[in-house]
Amino acid sequence: MKKIIYTAHAPAPIGPYNQAVQFGNQLYTSGQIAIDPTTGHLKLKNVAEQTEQVMENLRAVLEAAGFQFSDVIKTSIFLTDMNDFATVNSVYEKYFDESVAPARETVAVQGLPKGVDVEISMIAFKE
Repeated sequence: MKKIIYTAHAPAPIGPYNQAVQFGNQLYTSGQIAIDPTTGHLKLKNVAEQTEQVMENLRAVLEAAGFQFSDVIKTSIFLTDMNDFATVNSVYEKYFDESVAPARETVAVQGLPKGVDVEISMIAFKE
């Protein structure tokens, strides 16, 4: 059965979608950007700060559904500039044990919501 996941510890959706949808043992998160849920403001100082906020937003959504980063099986990373790949990766890797890290793709895009530089979504599964 489909269950909508919402937490006040992550940014509220800015359109007709939900933070995540759980279907049985599967969790599908919407893409997160660098909005600080406590202030509602973007964190745009640099791509490292943006990535940290995105990952913390994703942590909040995962935890609201009873999941954790070790349950993530797939991530999608969207960047407006592939020159930021190494910086984003250096923040991202802090959240995963490399031996069981999820599959992922990183895609360069022309633009992202609210002019951010990075957006990340996840799929998680637990038995």
